[in-house]
Amino acid sequence: MLRKMFVIFGVSDILWMVFAVSQAFKVDMFPNEYKIFAQIGDSVSLTCSATGCESPSFSWRTQIDSPLNGKVKNEGTTSMLIMDPVSFGNEHQYLCTVTCKDMKREKAIRVEIYSFSKDPEIRLSSPPEVGKPVTVTCSVPDVYPFERLEIELLKGNRSMKVQEFLEPSEKKAQETKSLEVTFSPTDEDIGKALVCQATLHIYDDDSPPKERKTTKELEVYISPKDTAVSVNPSTRLQEGDSVTMTCTSAGLPAPRILWSKKLDNGNLQLLSENATLTLISMRADDSGIYVCEGDNPVGKDRKEVKLIVQEKNFTVEISPGPQIAAQIGHSVVLTCDVRDCESPFFSWRTQIDSPLNGKVRSEGSKSTLTLSPVSVENEHFYLCTVMCGQKKLEKRIQVKPYSFPSDPEIEMSGPLVSGNPVTVSCKVPNVYPFDRLEIELFKGESIMMNKVFSKDVSKKALETKSLEKTFIPTAEDTGNVLVCLARLPIDEMEFEPKQRQSTQTLYVNVAPRDTTISVSPSSILEEGSSVNMTCSSNGLPAPKILWSRQLSNGDLQPISENETLTFMSTKMEDSGIYVCEGINQVGISRKEVKLIIQVAPKDIQLTAFPSESVKEGDTVIISCTCGNVPPTLIILKKKAETGYTVLKSTGGAYTIHRAQLEDAGVYQCESKNEVGSQLRSLTLDVKGRESNKDYFSPELLVLYCAFFLIIPAIGMIIYFARKANMTGSYSLVEA
Repeated sequence: MLRKMFVIFGVSDILWMVFAVSQAFKVDMFPNEYKIFAQIGDSVSLTCSATGCESPSFSWRTQIDSPLNGKVKNEGTTSMLIMDPVSFGNEHQYLCTVTCKDMKREKAIRVEIYSFSKDPEIRLSSPPEVGKPVTVTCSVPDVYPFERLEIELLKGNRSMKVQEFLEPSEKKAQETKSLEVTFSPTDEDIGKALVCQATLHIYDDDSPPKERKTTKELEVYISPKDTAVSVNPSTRLQEGDSVTMTCTSAGLPAPRILWSKKLDNGNLQLLSENATLTLISMRADDSGIYVCEGDNPVGKDRKEVKLIVQEKNFTVEISPGPQIAAQIGHSVVLTCDVRDCESPFFSWRTQIDSPLNGKVRSEGSKSTLTLSPVSVENEHFYLCTVMCGQKKLEKRIQVKPYSFPSDPEIEMSGPLVSGNPVTVSCKVPNVYPFDRLEIELFKGESIMMNKVFSKDVSKKALETKSLEKTFIPTAEDTGNVLVCLARLPIDEMEFEPKQRQSTQTLYVNVAPRDTTISVSPSSILEEGSSVNMTCSSNGLPAPKILWSRQLSNGDLQPISENETLTFMSTKMEDSGIYVCEGINQVGISRKEVKLIIQVAPKDIQLTAFPSESVKEGDTVIISCTCGNVPPTLIILKKKAETGYTVLKSTGGAYTIHRAQLEDAGVYQCESKNEVGSQLRSLTLDVKGRESNKDYFSPELLVLYCAFFLIIPAIGMIIYFARKANMTGSYSLVEA
């Protein structure tokens, strides 16, 4: 009876102690939520902390045992899982497992990712014009998951369209989603704003959905119309008369007025950008059709008027000809000569009455206009007006300034590196008129690119024009020549040179490559041996060699700048990964080699758990461990009459379930590798059980069953602990 009470009280004390410890030991997770939302590219930390345990052991995993895609940092009773940056690989249920002695706890948190980093973009298919359909596109770039996205487009305070993207995506990726609305603007839309509002419905009980919006003011246009021209005094004139023509045109924004004259070939010659065009001292050549054009971003509208100017009889000649090419910065003299008039009166003007920017000198039947120095302001039709009595006659000459003073300039965006794109710029400085300019870029005999520049009537200035070409140089390009050829082919103008060129020889750098390591005699050695590791790398310029050793944290520790790294007498501590880097100014190439220094097995231990002396029916675990790094081959054997029998062991452990008398004997452990081996032995003693009347009592049977379960559990814990100690890792899932 006393034995039964002792057993009952002992078991109850043990259960109470286990209950008290389990109540004190708990695990908390921060953030303290069942799930969190993390934006792709951000940094997120999960913190797992244990209370009620001095030395907890932490491990992290996902619900489906996929990679963590994060870094684990343990410190005392706290473990952090850091995901930086967050990516699609972090969308999991994460579990933190904490082990405290023979107890363990788990906490889980769900990480859901999203991408919603940019405001919506509003684009119009064309400038909005009253009465004409226009399509508005509202795009939300780089969004995930888009099946939770809602886009709404508003005009003023009125919603035009709402769209949801409910179809689940077939793959995890950031996508751009958009909404389109087509409408016809009206006068009432002037001044209103387009608003694109995007909502990503990711939220929990404490946070609202994510929202972004973009506002764009709606600028409504009206194409030019109702263009009209008034002429004062008349459309029929005599030589020497003046005329003023005024043009009006309606539209939104207000149209720009352009005056042009229609030439014989049908082309238009631009005269003025003012609403009023005044022509003074007209001559017969000024007769023709004048065109007024109203122009704004959405359209044009024009009106024509025909002027007739009657001519006079005496003659006027202007030299050097109907047109002259004048180099900017130089001097030009225009001469007006009259015949059949004894006392002529001279005057000079431009076609549109702009300043002459020159000096006039008249004597007898001749008058000269000297332009010095010539500038872009001298680009005009110059008219020499001659009054002979009551008659008037005009002659004109066109001055076309040009500038083409120097050879092109070749520039590179950076050093030439084989395989890396580089942009070549060919610049032609201070050129005018650039609308006639053509630039060609050659590499050797092959043309890489050519460019012809278009006309820009709004600019009259010397400009530097350039051509840019991006190409990928190779080592074979070294010695080749880049040629930049610029042409200003104005055929009707006589000047030299009309062509200029520059050259540049290519010298291509090659980043280090084909880095190799040769090890003599081998990368696997016995302790005390010598080894030479030689590194080579190709590149231009020749790469510099740098030997480093990779530390346990992944960093590199520089060792030598020689091509050959030598160890005269290796030690086990010399084992590790050695990195050779070939380095020049355009790149780095690296190669690794793993050096393994082997030693004979040592520190072998052979143990029997729970003891070397057990009773018949007990469970015994015979375990053998070796402190060598790297691990050695472990063989467990039992001595028999004919020699030793090899036992089927797992990880150096052999388990005997329900030991029998014949299991007694000598057990031997052999640890060996390529260098040597070591033996240990122990003797297992199995004793038979004594029989008595209380042996099969119900109480003792219960205790026997309990101890039968506890002993293997303790043995398994010791086995996995030693296995983890040997391998350096422990998997709770395998356990």
